[in-house]
Amino acid sequence: MASNFAKLELPFTTRTQTNTDLHLLVHVLDWFNQFYQATIPHSIWLECQLALAEGFTNAVRHAHAGKPIDTPIDLEITLNPDAIELKIWDSGIGFDLEAYLRHLPEPSNQESDRGRGLKIIQQTADRFHYTTDQQRNCLHIVKHYGALSPSAIAVS
Repeated sequence: MASNFAKLELPFTTRTQTNTDLHLLVHVLDWFNQFYQATIPHSIWLECQLALAEGFTNAVRHAHAGKPIDTPIDLEITLNPDAIELKIWDSGIGFDLEAYLRHLPEPSNQESDRGRGLKIIQQTADRFHYTTDQQRNCLHIVKHYGALSPSAIAVS
C-alpha cells in the first residue's frame, strides 16, 4: 500500500463528498488509501479502512434509505501523530447510538444483518460516537496507534 503523497505533515485533514451509492465504496476506499503513511501500522490502517467501509455502508443503507442517489455523504480523515480520525456525515433522521448498541443482541452467527456494521466499528475503534443536529448527523471514529495507543499502554 503506497501513498500518493510524500510524508504528510501531521496533523493532516482532508475531506471529500460522495453520492449515496454503494457502488462508490471502492472510490471511497481508494480516496482513503491514498493518505496512508508508513508511520501508521498497517494493521491499524486496515482496521480504519474497515470502519470507514462499514460507516459509509450504514449511511447509504440506513441513514439515506429511500433518499435520492445524489444525496451527499461527506467524509473527513484527520491523521494525527498518534491517531486516525474518521468522520462520516449523513442527512438521515439520526438515532441514539448508545441506546441502540445497548439493545443489540449479540449476533449468534455471521449471517445476522442487524447491527453487524456498528458492532464491527465498536470492536475496531478506540472511540466512536454519533452526533445529530437539525442539518446532519456525524459518525466520528477514532483509532489510536503508536506510543499513546491504548493497546500499547501496559497495565500493571
